Amino acid sequence: MSVSLTMPILIVDDYNTMIRILRNLLRQLGFTNIDEASDGRTALAKMQSKTYALVISDWSMASMSGLELLKHVRANERTAETPFVMMANDNEDGAVAETRAGANSYLVKPFTAQALKERLMPVIGAF
Repeated sequence: MSVSLTMPILIVDDYNTMIRILRNLLRQLGFTNIDEASDGRTALAKMQSKTYALVISDWSMASMSGLELLKHVRANERTAETPFVMMANDNEDGAVAETRAGANSYLVKPFTAQALKERLMPVIGAF
């Protein structure tokens, strides 16, 4: 079964340029239903009002880190199973997010559309 390119995706990053880059990469891959949040608290609020098929979050953010966001997501019964991909500055942070906090996968910045696709396919399926 292939993935719907209209599935709702939430990008979480406190750096607007990274949100724009990731949005453009996702569009290159064909995705069209993309929301954004500039911090973890805003992301949690959005996740309470809308069900997302995928969350892609930065590791390092002010006020609430991506790791803290992931812990809140996993602790909430409604969002616990939401596929979550962490963007990290290095493999060490990404591995911590994946192995200790329950991220489905991680990406090390910078990355290409192809690298994004390769990380997303095991998480959400072929597209």
